Amino acid sequence: MNAPDDYQQALAQGYLPIREVARSTGVNPVTLRAWERRYGLIVPHRTPKGHRLYSADNVERIQAVLAWLARGVAVSQVKELLEQRTPTASVGSNLWQEQRQALLHSIAQQAERQLDEQFNRALALYPPRTLCQQLLLPLLAELDQRWHGAPFGAQLERVFWHSWLRSKLGARLYHNNRQQAGAALLLVNLSDLPLEPNLWLSAWLASSAECSVEVLDWPVPAAELLLAVEHSAPRALLLYAGQALDNAQLRRELPRLHSACNVPVLLVGHATQIHADELHTLPGLHLARDPLDAEQLLQRLGLLGEPQKDTPCAN
Repeated sequence: MNAPDDYQQALAQGYLPIREVARSTGVNPVTLRAWERRYGLIVPHRTPKGHRLYSADNVERIQAVLAWLARGVAVSQVKELLEQRTPTASVGSNLWQEQRQALLHSIAQQAERQLDEQFNRALALYPPRTLCQQLLLPLLAELDQRWHGAPFGAQLERVFWHSWLRSKLGARLYHNNRQQAGAALLLVNLSDLPLEPNLWLSAWLASSAECSVEVLDWPVPAAELLLAVEHSAPRALLLYAGQALDNAQLRRELPRLHSACNVPVLLVGHATQIHADELHTLPGLHLARDPLDAEQLLQRLGLLGEPQKDTPCAN
């Protein structure tokens, strides 16, 4: 039997190609291959031409790996835990704290190349959601605490870090957008803070889930934002508000936008907690606290991903 027949036969038996597994689990193909080669975590079926195909057991094991990673365990420790079924209480790892400290040092020194290398190594081994949960969001919280009171050098660190993060994630959005079709998710910054890092993390998580993304990293008046929605016809509108909304935004612009917009509207960020009582008077407005909650909400609403045909490809 030739290779294409072997591939199709395996699909008929229920095996899944790597791109489909990546879509369903959120673990990109590069990371899946790294888990296989470096740690032997997942051993897929290989066709004569080398295509990786994954069984239901493989997918279940990937989900188990993700569960351990969500608990803060290093990927290098997961295989032993899966095989020995070590109780959660006995597991400890300072991996993420070490990585955060390394990033903090690079930020303090404005060491862009070093920061790039550290992030790229982590990205090769961990899916975006894990990096957000375990590394980037805690890092942002630690940086905010470090910058509190505006010590000498704080503004330089803030500008350097936010600029680097936007550049890094923006490049990934650009690359991912070129691979996607269909309506984009439109994200808009409602905060006065330029280069809002959580806006870009929200965009990156959505983009990593195979969703085309457009970002307006600057506040836009409600009337003009409606014009942007009319022009781009997005699948949904995500508004990021990391700060309290002013009276005009809360009492006039947001209700007007919510009632006039013909696509789902999500409000994400700290403002959803500050104004919780008033926002809940707008039925149908979807609220999320942070980028992780926003990604889960988008998944529940069926707003992420783009159907693709499963065809043999180099993997």
